Amino acid sequence: MKTTLLQAVESDLIRPWYRLRFSPAVETRFEADTSTRRSYHLLIAGIVALVIYDLYIFNDTVFRPEVLHTAAWIRFGLMTPYGIVAFYFLHRGLSPAARETLMASTLVVAMLLSCTIFFVSDSPYSFLDTFSFGLILLVGNVFYSLRFPYAIATSLISTVLMAAFVFPYPHMDFEVKLYTILVFLSTGVFTLLANYRLEASERQSYLLLLREQLRTNAALDDNQALTKISITDPLPGVANRRHFDSALIQRWNEAMTERTMLGMLVIDIDCFKNYNDRYGHLQGDACLRQVALEIQRHVRQEDDLVVRYGGEEFVVLLPKASTTTALQAAERIRQGIEALAIPNEGVPHTSVVTVSIGIAVIQPATDLAPSALLLRADEALYQAKREGRNRSVLAPLQDDPMPT
Repeated sequence: MKTTLLQAVESDLIRPWYRLRFSPAVETRFEADTSTRRSYHLLIAGIVALVIYDLYIFNDTVFRPEVLHTAAWIRFGLMTPYGIVAFYFLHRGLSPAARETLMASTLVVAMLLSCTIFFVSDSPYSFLDTFSFGLILLVGNVFYSLRFPYAIATSLISTVLMAAFVFPYPHMDFEVKLYTILVFLSTGVFTLLANYRLEASERQSYLLLLREQLRTNAALDDNQALTKISITDPLPGVANRRHFDSALIQRWNEAMTERTMLGMLVIDIDCFKNYNDRYGHLQGDACLRQVALEIQRHVRQEDDLVVRYGGEEFVVLLPKASTTTALQAAERIRQGIEALAIPNEGVPHTSVVTVSIGIAVIQPATDLAPSALLLRADEALYQAKREGRNRSVLAPLQDDPMPT
C-alpha cells in the first residue's frame, strides 16, 4: 500500500501544470491530512470577513441614510445568521466538496445582498459601492483561498449578479457601469490567478513532504524487516540464539529493577536424532516447525519469548513468572505437542513425538549472572531426561540444591 502510494506521489509530481487535483489515492490522503487545518482556516477567515462585512453599516449610515434600516436588516438579519449557520456546520465537520460549496455560498449570498443594498438606494454616492464589490472576490479567491474550481464558479456567479444589478440601476451613467464591470472583471482575473498559484504551491509542497515521509517510512520498514530477519530462525520462524542472548540480559535487568521473578523453559524434542534417521531431514524440519508453532500457542504472545536455541532445543523466556505459572506453561506445551500425535516410530517407548522440559524460576540479583537461569533450567531438563522423558521438571529455587 505504501509503495503504491509512493508511486502515485511520484507520478503526481510530474503531472501537467494545469492539473491541480492529484490521483485518487493521493487526493484522498491530501484531504485527510489537511482537512482539519483547512476547516480551521476557513472558519477564522469567515468570521473575520463577516465582521468586516457588518462594519460596512457605517458606510451605509454615511452614504445612504434613507435606506439604513433596510441595510441593517439585510446585514444583521440575513447575512449574519446565514454566516453563523455556515460556520456552525463547518465547525462540525463536512466533506471537502460540502465544505468548499458552503463557504463559496457565503460569498454568493454576500454578493447578492450587497447588490440589493446598492440597488435599493437612490443616494448619489451609492454607485461607489460597485468599486468595493471586488473585495468579495478578494476574500473568496485569496483570503478564503477556495479550491480553484469553486473560486471560478463563485467569481462567475458574482459577476453575473453584479451585472444584473448594475446595468438596470438608474442612477449611474452607462460609461461608469462599464468601467465598474471592467474593474470587477480585472479583480476577478488577478485574484483567480493568485488563487491558482496559492493552491498549486500548497499542493506541490504537500507532495514533496509526503514523498519524503513515505520514503522515510519505507526505509524504517525495510530496517525493521532486516532486523526481524537477523533475529529470527528461518526454519521454525521463532527468535534465534543471537536474539536470545540480548533479550536475556534485558529481561534480567528489568526483573532486577522491578523486583520480579524471571522464568525459563528449556524444551528438547525427545529422541529427535532417531526421528531424523527414520523420516529424513525434510520431515525433521517440518516437525520442528510444528513444535515451534505449538509452543507459541501456549505462551503469552506479548510477554514471553520463544527461541530456537539450537538443533531440536527450544527456550522460552518468561518475564514476571512464578513457579506455578512456569510449570503450568510447561505442561500446556508438553501436552499440546504430545496431542499433535506426530508419528515417531523410531523409538521403542512412544509412538509420537514428545518433549522434555526443564523449568527454572529465579529472582535476579546483582550477585547472580543471567546465565544462572539457563544453567538451572538446563539441569532440570537433564533431570527430566533421566526420569524417562516426556515430562516437565521444575528446578528448586536458587537457595535449594538440585537433586542428583
